[in-house]
This record gives sequence, structure tokens and C-alpha cells, in this order.
Amino acid sequence: MPRQSRVNVPGLLYHIMGRGIERRPIFLCADDYEDFLERLEKGLERCPGQVLGWALMPNHFHLLLRAGGKGISSLMQRVMTGYAVSFNRRYRRAGHLFQNRYKSIVCEEDPYLLELVRYIHLNPLRAKRVDGLGALKTFPYCGHSALMGSKKRSWQETGEVLSRFGKKLSQARHSYERFVGEGIKAGRRPELMGGGLLRSAGGLAGVRGRTMAEREAYDGRVLGGGGFVESVLKEVEGAEQHRVEHQRQGTTIHSLAEKIAKLEGIPLKSLFERGRREAVSRGKAILIHLGVTWLGKSNREMAILTKMSDPAASKARTRGAEQFDNSNLNKLIS
Repeated sequence: MPRQSRVNVPGLLYHIMGRGIERRPIFLCADDYEDFLERLEKGLERCPGQVLGWALMPNHFHLLLRAGGKGISSLMQRVMTGYAVSFNRRYRRAGHLFQNRYKSIVCEEDPYLLELVRYIHLNPLRAKRVDGLGALKTFPYCGHSALMGSKKRSWQETGEVLSRFGKKLSQARHSYERFVGEGIKAGRRPELMGGGLLRSAGGLAGVRGRTMAEREAYDGRVLGGGGFVESVLKEVEGAEQHRVEHQRQGTTIHSLAEKIAKLEGIPLKSLFERGRREAVSRGKAILIHLGVTWLGKSNREMAILTKMSDPAASKARTRGAEQFDNSNLNKLIS
């Protein structure tokens, strides 16, 4: 069965999980944890978003993130690709570090934000990496320590979470900690791992007219009620239709490249050769962005086509989205 396209919509709340290949460790020492967090901090500077909860475990990680204007894909590509390259270099290894792509679940905020903050921050305790709430308070690789004021993480949004527990900081922290403690007995929470509209029935059209129970049967990409799920998937399907329309029109990488080369005043072949001229770099960035978003190409495919490394193509894709949206190219190419 082909995998579903990722839901990547700015402004929504995401529970993001990444796991080591074959469940192997991805963090072996303190330097590894700090390397990942530094990359996350720098990534947020380029691809803004609000981190509301997080936990790094030896073989996986959790992030609770409200996406900024660029969604989550660019941020996660930047963080995970950079960390994997650094990890492999550090330990003189080769090959994939992470198991497939990361998992991301869009979450309805009102019923789930605090539940997910609690669930994610209890990961070290459930895994017996700490002995209790007292130890969790100072555990450095989990967002709970920042919310409790034991560890400062300038990139973590603590005010929004704590404001839901009281106006005074000390009281809010006390109420929040009690809330987290009450979740210990709940153990693992499989119901927080996704659910919603039944896509196997034929998409949105296939479930209209069904009962609420049928409508909310399952979609591993979304956690929320039927109305929320439908609104999210309508937006996703709009993007999918955009890609289908370009494919129907016969849009190809070559046809896009011809238009970009003409508009940038550069030779067509320069988009498929190594080169760092400003106009060529800009043209390649836009071509990679459009190849991924309009034609469904992978970042890897576009890297090979444009004679770039995977990390360089990932960075170019982010630049390309900005350059395309902030220019007249979108009117001329669309």
C-alpha cells in the first residue's frame, strides 16, 4: 500500500516522532543530545515554530510543535539530516540513522494539547530513566525541566502551557506538576497516537453520509474529532489536487526548468550542472521546491537532478519556497 502524503499545514499542532533504524540508539552520550537540541534551536530560527513539549530518549524522540508559516517538513529535514550526518561522522559509521521518515500527527488543540504535553514529558519516567517526579524535574533532555524552571531552553514555549494552569508563575508550576503526576498511573496512551476520518473508504467523498463513529474510524495522520479531521484533510487534498492538476497539464521538471531558466536569464543546462552563480542557485532552489510540491518528487530525486548533495538540496528547497512566493515567478509559471 503506498504511504499517505504527509500533512504539512502551517499553524497546526503536531506530535512528531523519530526512531532509530531497527530501534537502535540515536543518542549515545550527552554530546549527542546537545547536538540534536542545538540543531533544533538553529532550525527554529530558519523555520519558526513553537515547541510546546519534547523528550529525547536513547532510540527515539518526541516533539510537540505548533507549525510556523513554513509547516514542519523543512524544519525536520534540516534537523534530522544534519544530525544524522554529524552522528555518522562522529562515530565513523555509514548508512541511515533513522527508521524511515519521521511520524507526524496533526492534533486538535483543545482536547489534546495538555494531554500530549503530559504524555511526552512522562516518557523518561515510563522508561525508568528517572525515578520519579522529583528527578524528572531536573532531567535535561525533556521539556518538563524547562516548564519547572530547572533548565532554561530559550526556544521552548513555556508561557502558553503554564498560563493554562494559573496566572502566577509559582502557582502555575505547582498545578502543572500535579497535573503531570496524575498522568503517571495512565501508563502508555495508544489513543493519543492518531485517529479520525476513514480514508480507506475512498477519501472524503467516501465517508459523507456515514455515522459519526464511521467518520472517525481512523487516520493515523490526525488526532481529533470528525469536524477537525475533515477540515484538515480538505486542505491536504487541495494540495494533492494541485499536484494532480499539474501532472494532468503535462507539467514536467524539464518544462519547469525551461521557464525558470528563461525568467532568470541563464542557460537551461546550468540548472542540471554544478554551479554557484547567484541566478543559477536561485533557479535551482525554485526548481527543487516546485519539483517536490507540484510534481511529488522526493528531495533526493531533486538533489540528483540538480547535482547537489542531499543537505544542500534540502536547504535550497527551503530558500526556493521563499523566493518563489516572494517573486513574480508564481504568476508567470503557474
